[in-house]
Amino acid sequence: MALLPWLTGKVILIETETTNTHRFWVEVQGATSFDFKPGQFVTLDLPIDTRPTRRYRSYSIASWPDGSNVFELLIVLNKTGAGTQYIFNEVQVGTELKFRGPLGVFVLPEELNKDLILICTGTGIAPFRSMLHYISNRQIPHKNIYLVFGTREQKDLLYYEEMKELQHTLKDFYFLPTLSRQQWEGHTGYVHAIYEAICKEKPDAQFYLCGWKNMVDEARQKILDMGYDKKTIHLELYG
Repeated sequence: MALLPWLTGKVILIETETTNTHRFWVEVQGATSFDFKPGQFVTLDLPIDTRPTRRYRSYSIASWPDGSNVFELLIVLNKTGAGTQYIFNEVQVGTELKFRGPLGVFVLPEELNKDLILICTGTGIAPFRSMLHYISNRQIPHKNIYLVFGTREQKDLLYYEEMKELQHTLKDFYFLPTLSRQQWEGHTGYVHAIYEAICKEKPDAQFYLCGWKNMVDEARQKILDMGYDKKTIHLELYG
């Protein structure tokens, strides 16, 4: 399969989501629309190295296809990473970015005839935000949808108010954030106890895992240990 061509996107808006996470809206130049499937990603070619492969950084699209030529990226600062250092220190409104996409097969099944259990940490929430709004906007028939979102402290919760509001407008959607390093009114601890409780009666389900490798690896094994087939598990790794 031929590689997709490199495109040019211009940053038209930047907003701070948390102290170390920013939202970037990118407008695709020379196109009136940018079509993609919820869950896909783009690869940026950043001017941070002379070797091409060391310049590439991939980020899930956090917005949903709406017929426009604008998409959103949710990016967390890695203080030791050349890519996010460049993005946070050099990229501003008006900056043009070279990118390739949409890419990836971390997408929804054709029919949502099983429960969806979406498990993520940190910016791993980005592709799930895209999926959830797509389901809501298109009024796609579905079973129960659970978003299990793990982070350290309440200040690190991404799209928190938006996801709480979505519970009121998207039928059978349950937002289940959990904090590993802070007590609050919601769940505490890691994500694993939450989806294990959901699966106690072993509902017919599809699992989508997105986030840091350690979490994804552990969740995959726990889901297999609960008796689910590996074909029900879909992965997207960060780091």
